[in-house]
Amino acid sequence: MNKPVALRTARSVCPHDCPSACALDVDIIDISTIGRVRGAKDDPYTAGVICEKVARYAERIHHPDRLTHPLRRIGPKGSGQWQQISWDEALDEIAARFAQIEAEHGAEAIWPYYYAGTMGHVQRDGIDRLRAAKGYSRQYDTICTGTAWPGYIAGTGMLGGVNPEQMAESDCVVIWGTNAVHTQVNVMTHAMRAKKERGAKVVVIDIYETATMAQADLGLVLRPGTDGALAVAVMHVLLRDNLADRAYMADYTDFGPDFEAHLATKTPEWAAEITGLTVEQITAFAHLVGTTPRSYFRLGYGFTRQRNGATAMHAALCIPAMTGAWQHRGGGAFHSNSGTWQLDKSRITGPHLQKGDPRWLDMSEIGPILTGDAKALKNGGPVMAMIVQNTNPASVAPDQTLARKGLSREDLFLVVHEQFMTETAELADIVLPATMFLEHNDYYTRGGHTRVLYGPAVIERPGETRSNHEVINALALRLGLDDVTFKTGDRDLVAETFRRSNYGDLDEIEKTGFVDRERPDAVARYADGFAWPDKRFRFAPNWQGTADKKGYLWTCDPADMPRFADHWDVTEKTDAEHPFRLATSPARAFLNSSFNETPGSQKREGVPSVFIHPDDATRLNIEEGQFVTLGNRRGSVHLTARIRTGLPTGVLIAEGLHQNKSHRGGRGINTLTNATPAPPFGGATFHDAAVWIRPLPLSP
Repeated sequence: MNKPVALRTARSVCPHDCPSACALDVDIIDISTIGRVRGAKDDPYTAGVICEKVARYAERIHHPDRLTHPLRRIGPKGSGQWQQISWDEALDEIAARFAQIEAEHGAEAIWPYYYAGTMGHVQRDGIDRLRAAKGYSRQYDTICTGTAWPGYIAGTGMLGGVNPEQMAESDCVVIWGTNAVHTQVNVMTHAMRAKKERGAKVVVIDIYETATMAQADLGLVLRPGTDGALAVAVMHVLLRDNLADRAYMADYTDFGPDFEAHLATKTPEWAAEITGLTVEQITAFAHLVGTTPRSYFRLGYGFTRQRNGATAMHAALCIPAMTGAWQHRGGGAFHSNSGTWQLDKSRITGPHLQKGDPRWLDMSEIGPILTGDAKALKNGGPVMAMIVQNTNPASVAPDQTLARKGLSREDLFLVVHEQFMTETAELADIVLPATMFLEHNDYYTRGGHTRVLYGPAVIERPGETRSNHEVINALALRLGLDDVTFKTGDRDLVAETFRRSNYGDLDEIEKTGFVDRERPDAVARYADGFAWPDKRFRFAPNWQGTADKKGYLWTCDPADMPRFADHWDVTEKTDAEHPFRLATSPARAFLNSSFNETPGSQKREGVPSVFIHPDDATRLNIEEGQFVTLGNRRGSVHLTARIRTGLPTGVLIAEGLHQNKSHRGGRGINTLTNATPAPPFGGATFHDAAVWIRPLPLSP
């Protein structure tokens, strides 16, 4: 069969929760159909390369199971019994129920809930405009960045770093705590360019041998939650072997005798016992970065998804400050540029409409909140209604048993606006069909790079799908809100946001598709000093200053935080009953629970599995392909054993968020993860769970 001929190629942006926010070229077959999706070659960061799941986007956008009409539940929650209704019926019912609940229980009983199913700001964040105008409970966003961002800011004073394209100019690229081949393939584009063109060494630090580590010159596999120990031991070696740049530290950091004395006991021998690395590996890594001025530290999210994640991020960030790598092009560090955009989003999020001072509810604690935990509810009343957009908490939230129990409450009025019948939508009272990124207008910031990109609507939407922006506006008007922002189209709201942010005219921006917000190189490398008042990097992290900058809420006693960069031993402890540490690492073909409904991704990932070391498998009489059960006090999950070298003994790795129903028993991997907020400011600890593993009878 001949391939369909494209009418044209449209420029767009990948909307998914990835720092790359790839610029895309999309073949348009007809007014409602797309063909091939490719990375834009003229974008310097995407550089023509995108991940395999987005390259197959046609199978997602044209999936036969897409929701296309509003639905009302007519049976018990989760029974799958639905009645198709009109949009007017759906919106009228939602508005009436919200008004009734507000009258009976107060506005805080309603909790709009969302996250990063789309990274477009209009479609993602507009729900906060409704929240503000009505005085509904606020959402404290912790589930992804709650541990990573504070750890970085505590050192530099802001969330920004060296342009990631400069990895290609580096002589040593350190990829720490991220499996970029699975989660951000563009990192590999620039790191491999440095390796090919400059002979750069590539170091990968992770808790198992990943696809990224397979391309490294030096791979360091350490025990989960011990990154801080490695970092401070590296700094010990740098000082001991005269590889630290003391002149740079004197001018640009708070380095002093107390910190040097603190590091004196953090020997490679001490760290080897904690990390599982050898003394030789730790020393070799320290000598490599200590003798390579152009060392670029690309710090990921993965290693921060521990209870000590914020301190681990800060400790790793300290290494290039000690070597003075920030002084050199191709050197320094990067985690995210999300603190650099200088966007005025007031017409999207509506702070000018804020009614009262409602409580902040931690999104990672959705299970405890919906099951009546007084502390999680801030000692207030119960949540009686929710509207959910851009996320699937019945699958992705920690402590899935509690989350599902809360979402299943018959007295909780649950509205879910979705593209597919997800696990959360299955528990809803009203399900609304949502557009996808090629069917509405939005702009996207690029945490992993320097550009803000515009993505226009380029095809017609299927059925009766509506965008997030349209739903929020229609609901607001029915609830009696009349601010002009609730009567403004999505493209006009993008244009107004760009105008207020001094980005320029959208008609002109649309011609290229982006606004480049790259900061001058000297600014990005903090050549004139870091972003604290005294312009010094903090080896003694400034946690209170970080809280003040970002509005973070303390979840622990500040006095409990380590004074200096350190290994903080607060992760969930293994014991005789729970002897294994579990990490729920990203799969290559899924992105959280997105793409786990598409055939190509399902084929790539296969059945829900867990990696186990051969020595552990032998000791427990577990064979390759055998069904096993993992469990802890939060519940149990059935998986298929995959015996693998390349991970420490006592560690289990379960890649990806398969659909709950793909597991025997219908319980997903987040049954085992912990919803307790991580210190110092909250955050989900998806890679920090103590579990047991037991064999089941061999599969047929």
